[in-house]
Amino acid sequence: MNYSFDFASLLPHWHAFLGGLWLTTQLSFSTTILGFVFGTLLAIGLDTRGWVAVPCRIYVELIRNTPLLVQLFVVFFVFPSLGWKISAMSAAVIALGVNLAAYASEVIRAGIQSVHHGQIEAAECLGLNKAQIYWHVILMPAIEKVYPALCGQFVLLMLASSLTSQISVNELTGIAGQIQSETFRSFETYTVIAGLYLLLAFSMRLGLWLLGMLIFTRRRRLGSSISI
Repeated sequence: MNYSFDFASLLPHWHAFLGGLWLTTQLSFSTTILGFVFGTLLAIGLDTRGWVAVPCRIYVELIRNTPLLVQLFVVFFVFPSLGWKISAMSAAVIALGVNLAAYASEVIRAGIQSVHHGQIEAAECLGLNKAQIYWHVILMPAIEKVYPALCGQFVLLMLASSLTSQISVNELTGIAGQIQSETFRSFETYTVIAGLYLLLAFSMRLGLWLLGMLIFTRRRRLGSSISI
């Protein structure tokens, strides 16, 4: 093996790496918020017994059974042909957000269904109204139970954001393609990118763990932690 490793040749491009890291962070944050909110609404719709559950189920099955890359192409290429022109970044956030929502909805719905009916009856006996019961007795405990699984979905989608380089979003993978085409140092470039993804994943898990300990006060009172 005569290959000579030269990571020093990447030093002039440190600002590009940081720019890609920052854009990936922004993309992940926006997608997580959008996917979680929309996914929660979908989970509530799926848990109902009326007609609302039908379009929610169709949406979830449609998204979960088509590739994320195809969904990105539909938003970025098909929507503009229908008259809705959006930027590559906006298309990436929308496509990743609706994809995450479909998976998060099933996770949250499992948490909702795990709430024992006796707890709801007890809340009714205490005089809580329907909104208070759904928020304090059903939704919050449900999210707390499935929070580790939700965090796993958030991290997985952060890693899947690398696909957005296919629609010219200059996140980490997109920046890596540009740098290796200039330096011809593919091994060094993608080694650095892999390290940055690892750093981002661990940082995201730590942030989500701290957020969980902040939101779910019952765990702090019991002295238990959230495994993510």
